Amino acid sequence: MPIEAAILAGGKSHRMGQDKALLRVGNHTLIEHAHRVAEELELSCRVIKVDYRVGFGPIGGIQTALRGSKARQVLFLCCDMPFLSAELVKKLFVLEGDALFVEADGRVGFPFCLTTDLLPVVEQRLESGELSLQRFARDCGQMLELPESEWFQLTNINTPEQLAAARARLQ
Repeated sequence: MPIEAAILAGGKSHRMGQDKALLRVGNHTLIEHAHRVAEELELSCRVIKVDYRVGFGPIGGIQTALRGSKARQVLFLCCDMPFLSAELVKKLFVLEGDALFVEADGRVGFPFCLTTDLLPVVEQRLESGELSLQRFARDCGQMLELPESEWFQLTNINTPEQLAAARARLQ
């Protein structure tokens, strides 16, 4: 298996006040949206709800996914991006390198793809307390810079207001 998808869904959802992965936007829950992207790409998919080392944010989820992967590469999705398309992810796969990231408006984030060779780098960052996904991406990654017309696909849902806006977008 050359590549698999990992959906990071281990956050506490403090700002939302409830498990946001199970909230509906359109006809699907937020986590179902991520699963649908993986299915369209014909990737096996795991959901990471509990990290190997708890309390380290996305870097902890990355470590957990890389440690448990049987694939050469892992596509990282998060459970709160209802507008992400498989077409956008396919553009990411055109890049070459051990760390492939999407960049929009000067920010880097999900989705991204890492080879399992980066596990020691991730673990070193955890040990040193360097938990910034932005810095990790800038230090290790190749960037796919999205045109502004595609930025909406990277919208993530963290608050009731963002959830309401996402639902309104689909009406």
